[in-house]
Amino acid sequence: MDFTLVGLRVLREVAERGTFTAAADALGYTQSAVSRQMATLEQATGVRLFDRHPSGVRLTTAGHALLSHAVIALDALEAADQELRGAPDGDGRVRLGFIPVAGAVLVALALETLRRERPRVQVFTREAPTPSLVRTLRTGALDLAVLTSRPPHRSPDTDDPPLHVEPLLDDRLVLAVPTGSRLADRPNLTAEDLAGEAWIASPAGVDEPLLGIWPGLPGRPRVQHTARDWLSKLRLVAAGAGITTVPSTLLPAVPSGVRLIAIDGVPEERRRVSLARLPGPTTAATDALIHALRQQAADLAE
Repeated sequence: MDFTLVGLRVLREVAERGTFTAAADALGYTQSAVSRQMATLEQATGVRLFDRHPSGVRLTTAGHALLSHAVIALDALEAADQELRGAPDGDGRVRLGFIPVAGAVLVALALETLRRERPRVQVFTREAPTPSLVRTLRTGALDLAVLTSRPPHRSPDTDDPPLHVEPLLDDRLVLAVPTGSRLADRPNLTAEDLAGEAWIASPAGVDEPLLGIWPGLPGRPRVQHTARDWLSKLRLVAAGAGITTVPSTLLPAVPSGVRLIAIDGVPEERRRVSLARLPGPTTAATDALIHALRQQAADLAE
């Protein structure tokens, strides 16, 4: 069978992103170019690699088989490239994916600890929502992923073999308001207090719900500003542009001008942050990163 490196890279990207369009955006290709690459691969293998669904694509059994070999080949070529360029081997290489809200505190502090204790471990990171991270884990392109879930905290997917999922910490949602606003002097707020407020939220996507608005509030919220980055949203709050919701574990990263307040009279919103990986043995470098993440999670939970 005649495979190209471009085709294998596109295969991996489509499997990770879940749609041809998202893969094209990530690679800087057109959607039609990605479609042609996948059609060429299917013609070369003589099998269907993806099942098409209204929400995107999903690997077939044959697609999973090809991808597992493609990831090994692409990783080997990347390692060869680094060796030829004289890149140091270090004590190991770990590929970590994380949800956006984990980057500012949990992941940043864990990497700081790891650099201090194991400076030769190389960590490569990628930020993405939970569904995308799960797909990327399945492709073998990530070693670890920091995910989030809501009760009852089911498995992040139904594929086999089941992912190894380890809870790191449980968090609760709180409201971020400007310190100079009418809301800031209240020890607690109710849903009625929030009527008419301008909200700052992240844009919703295929894998991303609308984040930043308290779930289940009555009426239609007025979203005045959208931003994907949590720190951007908090800066907008500090500037008096509106209010948003954040996990309480972001407290160490909250800028001046922002106060975090609980909401009374509505169900408490809990989130669990977990560490996921494929089953099987781990490397010493991966274990070192896991230890650093556990350590920081324990500190944040205190």
